[in-house]
Amino acid sequence: MENQQLNQTDQLITSIAYYKTPVGVARIIAEDGFIASISIRDEEIEVVPTDDPLLLKTIQQLNEYFAGERKEFDLPIKQHGTLFQQEVWQQLLQIDYGTTITYGQQSRLMNNPLGIRAIASANGKNNLWIIVPCHRVIGADGSLTGYAGGLWRKKWLLEHEARIMGTGQTKLDF
Repeated sequence: MENQQLNQTDQLITSIAYYKTPVGVARIIAEDGFIASISIRDEEIEVVPTDDPLLLKTIQQLNEYFAGERKEFDLPIKQHGTLFQQEVWQQLLQIDYGTTITYGQQSRLMNNPLGIRAIASANGKNNLWIIVPCHRVIGADGSLTGYAGGLWRKKWLLEHEARIMGTGQTKLDF
């Protein structure tokens, strides 16, 4: 189901593709040459091939991620959000593949030690699943908390990265 739309008021060109992953079907939205959203779906959606070059590049890089061949993404991204949310999402991009930090650590890295709840809320509004790795942020006690795609997916992604890295814990209990 690929879709291209031209909105007459803002001339926004949108393309949509659906991509089957090991943890569900991802809906990928490109807007004006940027990946704007990647979300995971629980429902079955017909996956139809796309001919949009940016969506094809995104699907290729996601395939490489799931195959354990890609640890960083090289895609033009732009998601809608406040300046604060943009700052939080930029900080998420600094978390290395296969590692985790806590919400408290993230707030300290952002020089905002009292902003844990606001930072956690901004993490939850991240629309670029996997690309902006909010799944790498965990609770202070090591628990898996707050993941829009479901905690089982967060667990799967962290275990996948740990397996590929061959370091640390490869099975998470929660």
